[in-house]
Formats: sequence, structure tokens, C-alpha cells
Amino acid sequence: MTITQFFGRVRIDWILFAAILPLLSAGLVTMESFESGADYFFIRQLVWVLVSIAAFFFASAVDWRFLKRSGVLAGLFVSMALILLALFGLARTVRGVQSWLTFGGISLQPADFAKLILVILLAKYFSRRHIEIANVRHILVSGVYAFIFFVLVFLQPDFGSAMIIFAIWLGMVLVSGINKRHLLIVFLVGIAAFLFAWTSVLHDYQKARVETFLNPLSDIRGSGYNVYQSMVAVGSGQLIGKGVGLGTQSRLKFLPEYQTDFIFAAFAEEWGFVGVIILFLLYGIVFWRIITTAQHGASNFESLYGLGVAIMLMSHFAIHIGMNIGLLPVTGLPLPFMSYGGSHLLMEFIALGILQSQRRYTRVSHRDDMQNEFVGV
Repeated sequence: MTITQFFGRVRIDWILFAAILPLLSAGLVTMESFESGADYFFIRQLVWVLVSIAAFFFASAVDWRFLKRSGVLAGLFVSMALILLALFGLARTVRGVQSWLTFGGISLQPADFAKLILVILLAKYFSRRHIEIANVRHILVSGVYAFIFFVLVFLQPDFGSAMIIFAIWLGMVLVSGINKRHLLIVFLVGIAAFLFAWTSVLHDYQKARVETFLNPLSDIRGSGYNVYQSMVAVGSGQLIGKGVGLGTQSRLKFLPEYQTDFIFAAFAEEWGFVGVIILFLLYGIVFWRIITTAQHGASNFESLYGLGVAIMLMSHFAIHIGMNIGLLPVTGLPLPFMSYGGSHLLMEFIALGILQSQRRYTRVSHRDDMQNEFVGV
């Protein structure tokens, strides 16, 4: 394929891309130290941004319809499950978590790509069964796929990514047309199992750990310290913020991990309420454009895939903001396009690149008429 042919295949949603660029810039500026010789995070993240944008354009030019093939998806699912399993023996432990594979000087987190594979797998599964989707077994079968990834990630232990995997499954179940009564029964069974474990299985020290996880502010000198400092940072930004590079909570190291887990708090401190509103508007545009593309998908697979990507990114956004303002437990989830880290950024741009590739095809018949699609391509 020549360069001309390559760019001829690219159909980018420039509104989406234009909304992402300021988010990338906001992340880079927030993690910039403004001190000579202390730009480790900034420089490495800038490299990942350039690599991820290149992957975005490349993915947008590829014909991804081969992902509809059952054999391809089965191979991806099994391979990712084996990789996640291998982490327990191969991954280096960072802060008590075995989540990273290191190749030379590059570290990747397979759990990020497991989320994308799950989106593709569930899009395929539900798109082939939309006529009989009310059957309760589809909740159970799709739940098994998600549960395998969930357990392997949860045991690392990466609670944040495990929550996203659950959110992806729940969100895609809801948009697929599953019978809500059946879903409610499944959740009631899950709640009953948790209550039984709480009253008859868990020891007091285990219950204490769960309570501290759910309410970290109850231990403000221990596990709740970061959340408290994050809330202070967000509140101290007031209307227009303290100014770029002048955030005391982050720059003076009162707020740990401000380049990753608490980048929203660091941004809010420096840009204030006005900056946060602009940030939310940019994310709103990103989500809007993804959902719009999904609505015009060539088939149910493309539509469900686009909605799955939206659910994945929106879950990251909501949980990250929630834990930064003390509404949700701290789980270590990055903020899409802003937090430091190459794995999640690369995965996000590949996911969006696949979505852009699907823009080359338009829906030619009504969604309800597609009863036999995706048997194979």
C-alpha cells in the first residue's frame, strides 16, 4: 500500500481528534515539573503521546472486519487470558501489584488491552444474538467471559481495572437489550452471596479492610491520606485556580502520584472551577462523537463496539473523578488521555482508531433486519 493509498483509507472524525488534543496537552502541562532536569514524566509521556497518535492513524486505515470472525476472537481471548495468567510468574511487583510486563525499558500493562478485547468480544457475542437477547443464558455466558478477565486482573490485585471490566460487561449488557428482570435476579443473587460472605465467611480484620477501602477517610492518617490531600487540592483551586505550575499540593509533594492517580486533582488546583468545566466539556465532546459514530455503524457489531468503547472511557472518567473528590474508593485508575502511562494511552488510541476505521462503512439496512450477520467474514 502506498502512502497515498494509506491516507486515502483514513476517515478521521476531526471534531473528536480536536477535542482530544487539549486533553493530552492538559495532562502534559500538569505533569510538567517546570524544574530543570526534573521532566522525567513529561518527556516519557510526550513520547507515548506521539506513538499513540501514530497508532491511531494506522489503526484507522486498517480494515478490522476480520474481528467479526469467531476464530480470531477466540484466539485473542485465550491469548489474553494466558498472558494475564503468566503475569503471576513473570511480572515484576510494583507497590504490591503484579500488573506489568517489561521489555527492555518499556513496561506495558496487559489489563488495559484485556478491556479492549472484552469490548470486541461482547460486541460480537451480542450482535449475533439480538433476536433472542432476552434469554437469561446470554447474561450468564457473557458474564463468564468477563468473569475470567475480572478474576485474573482482580488477583494481581488491580482493583481499578477489575472494576472497569465489570463496568464494560454491565454497560454492554444494558445497551444490548437484555431483559432487565433477568439482570435484576442475577444482581440479587450476587448481593445475597455477598451478605452471606459478610456474615458467615469474612473475619473481622477482612471486614475492616473492606470498610477502609470503601471509606478511606475513616483512616485519614493511613489509607485515607491521599484522598484527603486530593480533596484539599480540588477545593483550593476555587474559581480560576492557582496558576500553571503553582499548585502547592502537587508541586510540594503533599499529593502523591499526581501524574497518574490524582492528575484531575492537580489540574483542578491549578486551573480551578473554570478549567474543570472546560475539561468536562472536552470529555463530553469526545463521548458524544464516539456515540454518534456508534449510532451510524454499518451493523450491530460496529454499533455495539462503539458503545462499548464509550462505556469503557466513561467508566474510567467517572471513577477517576469520583476517587479524586472522595466519592469513590481509590483504585489507581488513570484519567483517559491525561494520566501518565503508555499502556492505557496506546490502548485508548487503538480503540478509537478501530472506531474510525468503521466510519468507512455505513449502515445499509435497518438494524432489526440483520438477523444472520457475523456468522463469518
